[in-house]
Amino acid sequence: METRVTVISDTHCRHGEIDLPAGDLLIHCGDMFDLFSKAPQRLFSRTPDRIAEMDAWFGRQRFERILCIGGNHDRELETALGRGPQPFRNAHFLHDETVEFRGLKIHGASWVPFLPRHAFFKGPAALADAWARVPPGIDILVTHTPPQGILDASRGGQSLGCPALADELLRIAPRVHCFGHVHASAGQRKLGATLFINAASIESGTNNMLPPVSFTLTSRLN
Repeated sequence: METRVTVISDTHCRHGEIDLPAGDLLIHCGDMFDLFSKAPQRLFSRTPDRIAEMDAWFGRQRFERILCIGGNHDRELETALGRGPQPFRNAHFLHDETVEFRGLKIHGASWVPFLPRHAFFKGPAALADAWARVPPGIDILVTHTPPQGILDASRGGQSLGCPALADELLRIAPRVHCFGHVHASAGQRKLGATLFINAASIESGTNNMLPPVSFTLTSRLN
């Protein structure tokens, strides 16, 4: 069975500017919102209305299933998870969780390194524990942070990816690894049997919106 997958990330309240194709599965890799207050206030204030507006947008997209995680800018999502496991009605939030869709195993986790004042931060030991719990042989791994050394370079050339995640990749061996976080390294790279996708939707340095990434994946059951 072939599944049409579209991936976006780091939309920072500009999701309404993205024209998404119809498909089977939509994945959002986090940073739906913005950590800091900027003008106009109605877009960047931390209020429950932003979650409701995002949920309504998810509901208008033409996909059979929508999966998402949080990012370091998504403090209200981190807070909402304290009230219940699912902040959205029209999308399923993956929180250290593996789900199956059309024969594909998909695991998602929002954790990020190096940013203790941001959402979904974990220190080195906790990150190592979180990534060690990702099951091997999954089809799609969804994280916000890149692994260290893969599509993780800032505009200045600094590697911003997670070392602990990189350490686990050989064991996990996902067919596709989707993430965002480092806008300057948006793009794709195939290494071994894994396709790595940095799906950051806002171009670093210009603030232009980048097109969503789409691909087709066939279930291993076929």
